[in-house]
Amino acid sequence: MFSKNIIPKTVNPDLKKEREGANFSSEEFAAWWAGGKEKLEFNRSVREYMYKDFDYNENQQLYYKSHEDMCEFAVKSSIDVAKKLRQLQARRNPGGNEYWPTLFDEPELWNLHRAGNPFSVMYMVVVDALKTQCTPEQYKEFGVRVERFEVTATYAQTELGHSSHLRGLETRADFDRITDQFVLNTPSISAYKWWPGGLGQCSNHAIVMAQLYIDGQLKGLHMFYVQLREEGTHEPRPGVHIGELGKKMGFLGVNNGFLGMKNVRIPRTRMLMRHAQVHRDGTYVKSPVEPLTYFAMLSTRCIVARNSAVALACAATIATRFSAVRRQSPIDTSLPEPQILDHVTQQLKVFPEIATSLAYGLAYNYLRELFNATSRDINLGNYNRLPELHSLSCALKVMSTSDSAAGIERLRLACGGLGYLASANLCNIYVNTVAACTYEGENTVLLLQVGRFLMKSWRAAQSGAPLAVTASYLAEVHQNPEFGLWSGSWDNLVKAMQFAAANKTRLAFKSLSNRIDNGETERMASSHTGIELTQAAQLHARAFVVHNFLAEVTGPKSKARSPALNLVLEDLLELYLVNVALNNMSDILRVVHLTDEDLNKLQARLEAALAKLRPNAVAIVDGFDFGDAQLNSTLGFHDGNMLERVFDAALKAPMNRKSVPKSFHDHLGPFMKSNI
Repeated sequence: MFSKNIIPKTVNPDLKKEREGANFSSEEFAAWWAGGKEKLEFNRSVREYMYKDFDYNENQQLYYKSHEDMCEFAVKSSIDVAKKLRQLQARRNPGGNEYWPTLFDEPELWNLHRAGNPFSVMYMVVVDALKTQCTPEQYKEFGVRVERFEVTATYAQTELGHSSHLRGLETRADFDRITDQFVLNTPSISAYKWWPGGLGQCSNHAIVMAQLYIDGQLKGLHMFYVQLREEGTHEPRPGVHIGELGKKMGFLGVNNGFLGMKNVRIPRTRMLMRHAQVHRDGTYVKSPVEPLTYFAMLSTRCIVARNSAVALACAATIATRFSAVRRQSPIDTSLPEPQILDHVTQQLKVFPEIATSLAYGLAYNYLRELFNATSRDINLGNYNRLPELHSLSCALKVMSTSDSAAGIERLRLACGGLGYLASANLCNIYVNTVAACTYEGENTVLLLQVGRFLMKSWRAAQSGAPLAVTASYLAEVHQNPEFGLWSGSWDNLVKAMQFAAANKTRLAFKSLSNRIDNGETERMASSHTGIELTQAAQLHARAFVVHNFLAEVTGPKSKARSPALNLVLEDLLELYLVNVALNNMSDILRVVHLTDEDLNKLQARLEAALAKLRPNAVAIVDGFDFGDAQLNSTLGFHDGNMLERVFDAALKAPMNRKSVPKSFHDHLGPFMKSNI
């Protein structure tokens, strides 16, 4: 009945019309979004080489594999990526090109790791941790081997009984003066390392976070480089109990694992000693600043914030293209069914998520610049930026993951029943994003840390002490607590969010202080003020994102862009600011006097912003420049032939290889004949 290839060779006419009707250049948008024309061309050339033999048919069969086969497939596909990258690097000989070191797990190559990348932790966390925590001699001895993929390694911090509460970790490393070794033990089942990606069966080394003891005295958490498996045979080493966690909601082939240790001995020089040291005689030299131990996690949180923005942009691209080619529910019954993108309710589901992905992408750029500046300062012995970097990385990690996860689910729902199909890939994007709400610091715990930063900042604002740049608005609000006139301008909207955040911080500080005055310890008072602290942290993050979005779109950088592109970015900014304000109106109304007419005007602006973006929506998501293989979605192909691709994927499902299933002969048929 159907030909072997039912997918048209032409572009869907509705999608073609959308692109031709745009009033700006997607190519210019793509260059801006990538970080410059050179970076865009680099991304495309890498993508072209790496995906040139991508097998869509094989990819469609992935979710029908068993868990064991999925894990095997993940290892094979990730090693294939590593081989191809080495070939590409050898051909191009890029030398010091800054894009190469982290390319293995960059978004450009995500879907080449189709079942997940069991070595992503190695390149997202371990290599950075070794670079920042090893002495030069240590890095030369064993760090370089990890970077070159000569050995495999993971980062073992989280324990079965202790996740975000790092000080509660039980794994211990006792210094043995006689042998000049550390002896590592997980003294209980709750101390077992739990969750590290690649630990289960893929890693033969690990950075293990453990409590350091010297002569029975606790010195706090430190990092230790531990060999877990023999390099030749991959058998677990003596005293090492290691395994895989089993099937999960997402990250299907990442090979998350557990690790127990009993009297595992490592040389003293396997403690990472750039900042803290243990000498041969047992003398302990403390790190100049305790947070340096966790600096690698800050880098990872930056990457998580970026990945969340990218994942949301992927989902927005899929949902926008789907909405442009899907026709349903006539607005005028005398006319043909319209594109569902013409429905304002569909626009409200889709367009704000496009703007949100931009907002968090730009926020990540700021965060990465702050991280790099902090790294340079640390190398010079200056640790002043660390508290701000820690706070901002926590805040953006939390809000980008939670907003992106919620946004991706909204976009999936915007695709109706077809969004539920595995072949749409929205479910996979969602589960991988929602997992990020927990790993690298559970979101509520991180918000509490941001809340503590805000309490210190508010105390500093009261005394007139200097504040971190991203918290400087607290001093301004403290000095001038009256908001002034409401105009609804972009600056005014940003100011309203800052006042709302500052007010929430003030109220949390007041509650905290009252509890302390009534006899509670500061830790107990902080615990009882937790709800207000997390609310203040969320508003602080939103205030930063809207302020940064405004600065990026209207600041000096706008002069390098064409007027047409600037207009589109301003339309996205308008939508984002108005939508955020409406969604946080209960907090804004506590500090700003708004009339009913003012609120009606904001609602009208929301609808007007959606209408202005409607002609450019497809061209905007085209500007994200995702390849079809990256999106891996039957709903999101660049050619828009959605119905045919959905049908083709269903036809190729394994259960359709037989006209009559085995279950009919074994169960259904006999039961229907049994006359029960």
